[in-house]
This record gives sequence, structure tokens and C-alpha cells, in this order.
Amino acid sequence: MTGHVRRTLLLLVLTPLLYALVGASQAASAHTELVSASPKDGADLAKAPDHLTLTFDEPIDLADVRVLTMDGNRLPVSRTVGGDKDSVRVALAAPQGSELAVVWSVVDEEDGHASSGRLTFGVGAATAATTTGGDEAASPVPAPSPSVRKGLVAARWAGYLALALFVGGLAFVTLLWPRGAHEPRARALLVLAWTVGLLATVAALGLQGAYTALGGLRDALRPATYAEVLATEPGVVLASRGLLWVLGAVVLGALMQGGAGTSRSPGWRVGALAVTFGLLRTTGMAGHNSEGSEPTWGAIADFVHLLGASLWIGGLAMLTVAVLPRRRVGELAAVVPGYSRLAAVSVTGIVAAGLVLAWQVVGSYDALLHSSYGHLLLIKTAVLAAVLLAAYASRQWVRTRLDLAVLLRGDAATVRPFGYSVAVETGLVLVVLVVTSLLVTADPGR
Repeated sequence: MTGHVRRTLLLLVLTPLLYALVGASQAASAHTELVSASPKDGADLAKAPDHLTLTFDEPIDLADVRVLTMDGNRLPVSRTVGGDKDSVRVALAAPQGSELAVVWSVVDEEDGHASSGRLTFGVGAATAATTTGGDEAASPVPAPSPSVRKGLVAARWAGYLALALFVGGLAFVTLLWPRGAHEPRARALLVLAWTVGLLATVAALGLQGAYTALGGLRDALRPATYAEVLATEPGVVLASRGLLWVLGAVVLGALMQGGAGTSRSPGWRVGALAVTFGLLRTTGMAGHNSEGSEPTWGAIADFVHLLGASLWIGGLAMLTVAVLPRRRVGELAAVVPGYSRLAAVSVTGIVAAGLVLAWQVVGSYDALLHSSYGHLLLIKTAVLAAVLLAAYASRQWVRTRLDLAVLLRGDAATVRPFGYSVAVETGLVLVVLVVTSLLVTADPGR
């Protein structure tokens, strides 16, 4: 068993290096924003222009840009004559009356966040009368629906939880508890994680489409929304994750049928590692890790962060749901010390990678203390500190009370404190995942 744990720790070190070789993300500067427009917003024009040029702060894909008239008609978007990748040319329709107004939105191709705004121009002799009256309040700038944003946060939370339970649960059963492949509770937990992971990915596809199109929850169910989002890079990443969850069903099914024998098979392990690598990779591509001056290190740190969290949380859930309720002395003596060592190394990786990510994304102490993203990060750190206190209590029980529990053959009074600390640790971890989902949706504002 010790050999299994050592090989897992070696994998924890070597996998990020493979990740870097496969390809790290390019640098980005927070979310994509509009830098300039020609004609300028609020300009007084003698006649209506036939096109509008929009320039953004980073290269964009045409599929990620939407420009609509105020009545909802989508305008054609193409590359500018010079072919600059950060600019687009918008063909304009003839204005109705003396004012021309359009709504633009752009999706950041790195993390799928949407930015939007409105441009208004006065046209003709009546410009002064219509643009300088000042009596009417300006209508609000269009933005993603709050209900869609909340749905997207919920889908990401479910996706993070499912990823941790599936990856960590598989690792726990494979390396520490081979008999768990035939234990009904362990099997149910793995099947639940797989089901939630697949459904959360499908839901995230529709919600991402509605979010980027500035639509409502109903738009998340439209087939056209799925077709549109699949033409964008975030949509391709989500679709790839969905296919990996499908492949995960093959890995999970083989484990349940073959049990410990299958988990030791080189072919199964290669398949499980490939699915695990893909799920972690596609999950990390939707975050902020590529932002900052060192995107490669940010991507590697994010991978270590996700892998460590999955090994810790998934194993913790498996221990709580499947191992402890059995109170079998042999299992406690064999499984708990191995998981304690694995969790300690995983937490070390999480903390170290988290520090790298915090500096990579936030960039300064001022941003940490005076931005909404920094505040969320501080909340996550505080909750994580509470989790680590509960984890420390669990580890102390393993060091000082496990032998007594074995002698007493799993006496309930002896095991109960360990169960309480593990339950508290599990509950707080769910809060950490909620804050993580909010962080992915928030703008670092570098």
C-alpha cells in the first residue's frame, strides 16, 4: 500500500510537467474589453455610417462577438480590412430616426466571461435636440441575466464537486481500498459523481450560451443556443469535458465489474489516468489561471490545485460515506493511515499552488484587499483554514487513537470523534467549492 501511495505522489509531481508539455495557455489580461469604437460613442454624425469598427484589448474570435440593434436584430461582423485580430467590422443598417444605437457583447476566449455595452450616435440635423435633452434617464447597459449567472455558478459548483468525488474516489478505491469496488456505498458515490458531472457539463453548455448571448434561462434550453456556444472556444472546452465524462463511464464500469483485479491492470490504469488528466485539464481551462505575467506557471499551479483538491475531497467523501460506517477494524487500520498521508501531501500541494495562483491572478496586495475578487479569495482562505483545523484534528486522532480503536475492535465511542471531525471537514469543503465557483465567475480586474 505504501508503494501505491508513493507512486501517486510521484504522479502528483510529474503530471503538471506533462501538462506543460501538452500546452499551456497564452497570457491574458482579465476579461476582454472594448478599447475604442469608430465612430466614437456619442458622436454627432452628419449621415449614418455604413459600418462600425470595434477594437478590443486582446485578440478575439469572430464567433465570440455579437452586435445587435436595439430591437434585437443581429448585425453582420467581419474582420477589418487590415485583418487585425483585435478588431472587427460591423455592417450597420439604416437608422430609424435621428439616433443610431447598437448593443455589443464579447466572450473572453480563455474563460468564457462575457463583457457588453451600448454605443449610441446622433445622426442628422436633429442630433442636438435628441442627444442633449438630458430629461430621459439613460437605459441600463445590457448585461448577462442574474438568474443565468446564478445557474452557471451552480453548474460549476456541481461540476467541481463531481470532479473531486469521481477522481478522488477512483484514486481512493484503486490505491487504498480495492475492496471498495464491490462496496454498495462506494459504488453509489462514484456513480452519483459521474452522473452529476455529466449533467452539470450539459447544463453548463446551455447556460454558457445564454450567458454570452445576454439571454434568460429559457434560452439555455434552446437547441440554437447550444449550436452557437459550440462555435466558441469555451463551448468546445465544455463539449470536450462532456465527452471525457462519457469515457469515464467506461472506466467506472470496468472497475465495478472487475474490482481489485481491474484496478491493477496496466490498461485500465492508463485509461483512468487519461480520463483524469482530461477532466482536470478542461476544468482548469475555464478559470483565471492564464492571466498575469506567467501563464504557464499559473496553468501548472491550477492543475496541481485541482488534482490535490480532488485527491483530498474525493478520498474524504469516500472515507465518510463508505469506510467509517462499516467500523471494520482491519479496514480502518489499513485505509486510514494511507489516506492521512495522501491527504497531507495533497493539502500541501493545494496551499502551495493556491499561493502561486493568488499572486498570478490578483497581482498585488492592494487588489487583494480592495477588489471583490480579492475579498472572495480571502473568504475562501478563511474557510480553508477552518477546514485545515478539522483535518488536523482528524490526523491527530489517527496518530493517537487509531491503535486504541483497533484494540477495541472499532468501538463506536472511540471512533465517534474521528467521524465528527471528518464530517465537519466535509461540510466546510462544500463551502470552499461554492466560493471557488464564485471566483471563477468574478472578474479579477487586473
